[in-house]
Amino acid sequence: MWQIYGQDHLTRQLDAAIKVDRLSHAYLLVGPPHVGKMSLAINMAQAVNCLAGESNAARQPAPERSLDLEPAAGLFALDDATPGPASNRLLENSGQYASGPGEEVPSQSGDVPCGDCSQCQRVAQGLHSDVRIIGVGTGDDENVNRRDIRIEQVRDIESFLNLTPYEGVCKVVVVDGAELMNTAAANALLKTLEEPPGNSLLLLLTASEDALLPTIRSRCSALYLKPAAKSELQERLTRDYNADPELAERVARISRGCIGQAVNALRDPEALEQREADLQRLQEVCEGGLDMRFDYAAELATRFNRDRDAAKELLYLWLRWWRDLLLIKEGAEEYLHNYDHVAPLRLQATRLTTGQVTAFIKRLNRTLEALDANANPRLTLEVLMLGLPLA
Repeated sequence: MWQIYGQDHLTRQLDAAIKVDRLSHAYLLVGPPHVGKMSLAINMAQAVNCLAGESNAARQPAPERSLDLEPAAGLFALDDATPGPASNRLLENSGQYASGPGEEVPSQSGDVPCGDCSQCQRVAQGLHSDVRIIGVGTGDDENVNRRDIRIEQVRDIESFLNLTPYEGVCKVVVVDGAELMNTAAANALLKTLEEPPGNSLLLLLTASEDALLPTIRSRCSALYLKPAAKSELQERLTRDYNADPELAERVARISRGCIGQAVNALRDPEALEQREADLQRLQEVCEGGLDMRFDYAAELATRFNRDRDAAKELLYLWLRWWRDLLLIKEGAEEYLHNYDHVAPLRLQATRLTTGQVTAFIKRLNRTLEALDANANPRLTLEVLMLGLPLA
């Protein structure tokens, strides 16, 4: 029972591979944030250990252990996890539908993962000793602000994979944000990919496939997760989450087809309020003078130093706004991302040429690339603001 929405093309492929015992030793799960990469990874970890599988059922599982144990540090306790049980955090952060009493969970025609056996339940709850997740800052103290996945983390999972499975039949490692491995970590992982231990599965999750070493990509089977169509996502939110049709349409647009982001927006009204505040600030900066723009660059640089992901998400908000301006200039308003702000978008579009809009979109993309390459945040963002066309 695959608990992942809108990825039938992948679950059919995995079902076929599982039935003939032809799963690869390593997979690259590629897709935008909140599209369901972590959900699929958890489901795959369940599938290779599920007692409903013919090959797994033939092996005697370890004795049952209490399910009220605390998860080991660094297993599922990612920094951006929301409060609540480990299983709920996994479902909400990765885009998987959390199933409550009486709620139907999407499923495809496959025998595994069953979702009901002790192995599946322990994986979902973050208690399985043969499943480990690493990411930026996993296992670090709370006051440590890491920017990459370090070689020490990779060496730790190498040792983990070389151990005999303790309670399941396959050891699974999930690397969340694989593109954030530093050079030493990536090269260390390459050795494991070239000589994988038996009874192991390595899952690399990334939103930027090109940021990974070509040698790593070539040694993994790629699974591409696709965002859902706006109409399908809107229908889903209205039917299964009792969302108001107007709100469902709005959330479907701003989530860009990523079910996890859409569900989180419905459950957290403050996220929509913050978006409104950020868009209002964006419009003020576009209309303001150099002093305001430099002040904004300083604010964004400070935020970047504290929380890189939050600062980059603001830049992606800018990128989507200017994409909408380009769509208006080209007469394609039906594809607007920020359709609820169509009036100010139309007004700003009248003051700009198509060349100015495309030039600034390129500047935004170069800025994001420079920040990923560890350029000076304050200087990089000030240069961006200098290139912002005057309204």
